[in-house]
Amino acid sequence: MEATNKIALITGGSRGLGRNMAQHLSAQGHNIIITYNSNLDEANKVVADIEAKGGKAIALKLDVGNVASIALFVAEVAETLQSKFGRSKFDFLINNGGMGQTIPFANSTENDVDRFYNVHFKGPYFLIQHALPFMNDGGRIINISTGTTRFVNPGYQIYASMKSGLETLTKYLAKELGTRQINVNVVAPGAIETEFNNAFIRSNEQVKKMIAGNTPLGRVGMPDDIGPVVAFLCSEGGRWINAQRIEVSGGVNA
Repeated sequence: MEATNKIALITGGSRGLGRNMAQHLSAQGHNIIITYNSNLDEANKVVADIEAKGGKAIALKLDVGNVASIALFVAEVAETLQSKFGRSKFDFLINNGGMGQTIPFANSTENDVDRFYNVHFKGPYFLIQHALPFMNDGGRIINISTGTTRFVNPGYQIYASMKSGLETLTKYLAKELGTRQINVNVVAPGAIETEFNNAFIRSNEQVKKMIAGNTPLGRVGMPDDIGPVVAFLCSEGGRWINAQRIEVSGGVNA
């Protein structure tokens, strides 16, 4: 355990990848703030699990797609830092919260594009901007992207396009925040068995078999394949990794 007792803010931490990230970062000795959008019960379970193992955690509500609410959310984070952790700043921001939907290009609407834009680009953009005054120098920002910015899955063009924008933003932020010694990286999972996109992969054996057949390691990913990578990037061992897109996909479609 790397008992550094730093603080990580993880959006979308009530389930799936975010929950796994929270668990691994807590195991390194870090304090955890997770956000949830609608499922308070699941968020409370994550907090209870971390605290049962001796960690410290709290869940806050955030709809990352509601950009107008972000300033108020960050003010709540600032208050929570003082009341829960006795600090004025946190160290790690992991932009994981999101949503998915398979939408053929011919059927996509302006509303679809706006929803994905707000959740996967505009929301994280302004969350980072508002959060920076409350981040310690030497911190880490990790933006969660997707393997589909490299390879193509029909119906994912809106999602992948927004994530491509987030990947470009990552490189610019790494350049601009270098004076504060804040590392900014992308982690891009491949196909993972989670609740994402209505558990499309987890609940579809035919899809899992197809993906496994296109993956050199012969299976689809699990949340526990991703959480340790995020935790490593937040560790001292990840200090020289910056402005990088790290795909964690088992080599699918290599």
